[in-house]
Amino acid sequence: MRVKVRMLGLLKKAYGKDEVTMELDEGTRLKDVVSKITEESKNLKNLLIDPELKDPRPNTIILINGKEISVLGGLEVEVKDGDEITIIPVIHGG
Repeated sequence: MRVKVRMLGLLKKAYGKDEVTMELDEGTRLKDVVSKITEESKNLKNLLIDPELKDPRPNTIILINGKEISVLGGLEVEVKDGDEITIIPVIHGG
């Protein structure tokens, strides 16, 4: 099965490209996709994964086919053939 992962903003620069198409096994969960792309790029991992929580969600908004993952089951949601995953960095300020 194939899914497309798109990264925006600083994540695109850290990964070195704005999108990647991945070949995955049926039953792959979103957390496995995140793990796979961060294994490929240490720069992306440093920006994407919160070092204390070991989780990308404090630093990003993640969409699957335009829907935020919290309404789909979070990182445990199974991705499906043809899904488009978009990872958007959250900019904190104060």
